[in-house]
Amino acid sequence: MQLRMLKGKIHRARVTGSDLNYEGSIEIDSSLMEAAGILPFEEVGIWSITTGERFSTYALPADPRSGIIALNGAAARKVQPGDEIIITAFVSVNEKEAQQWSPKIVFVDEKNRFKPLTHAPRALAHSRKLAH
Repeated sequence: MQLRMLKGKIHRARVTGSDLNYEGSIEIDSSLMEAAGILPFEEVGIWSITTGERFSTYALPADPRSGIIALNGAAARKVQPGDEIIITAFVSVNEKEAQQWSPKIVFVDEKNRFKPLTHAPRALAHSRKLAH
């Protein structure tokens, strides 16, 4: 049996730009992509915290440490610069792998810079309790 598991996410990123006339995609600061385990051209889910909108597109790398999170093409109609979003990627794994699965979760500040954690995310803390 294969299960779809969260591979990685960039949490509370701010949209920095949009371009309706581009062929489509989301440009993501490549240092954030790497930290979240997201590859160029990989399908990603975009969940808007601001509007509640959910859609998918593919990831393209922007300059590292640039803070760029830019939606292009049709996706540019779904969110606006300044909106907060969650960028996700999923993977299929077998049941045995899923039991020990750990996603790469990246938290960012309002300028899309890495944000140090001051606490364990609730979902991770809960999963650790279940494992013991």
